[in-house]
Amino acid sequence: MNITRYTDYSLRVLIYLAVKDPVQCTISEIAQSYDISKNHLMKVVQSLAQTGYVKAVRGKNGGVSLNEPAQRINVGKLVRSLEDKTRLVECFGKNNQCVITPACELKSMFAQAQEAFFVVLDGFYLSDLTGEPQGSALRQLLLTDATDFGSPT
Repeated sequence: MNITRYTDYSLRVLIYLAVKDPVQCTISEIAQSYDISKNHLMKVVQSLAQTGYVKAVRGKNGGVSLNEPAQRINVGKLVRSLEDKTRLVECFGKNNQCVITPACELKSMFAQAQEAFFVVLDGFYLSDLTGEPQGSALRQLLLTDATDFGSPT
């Protein structure tokens, strides 16, 4: 299964914010760190703010930060909310034109596999992605000056 770029960027934003927590970050900073489009990240952050994953403050001293601790952000819940409508095969969609659908078991098989995928992700939290030793490595990879952010917690 492939996750969408939107989901990938959502996870990346949350990882970045968790690594920098509790420091507020800018979208430009996150975009530069990952070398991805600021405009695309603006849409991602807006959605994450609307769904309560992040706090977004506008203005001169504005920025983005996690809205709750990384230990409470479930990866499965996030990915499911962004990917649950993904069609793995044509027969998942409303405009199914496949002639073998009445006799085919692919839809059932793929639905079970997709649910198993989400169940595995349900066992992980953002803190599992950003805890030690990953947190130290992420700080080195993502942050231009890791000394500004103190020692890992």
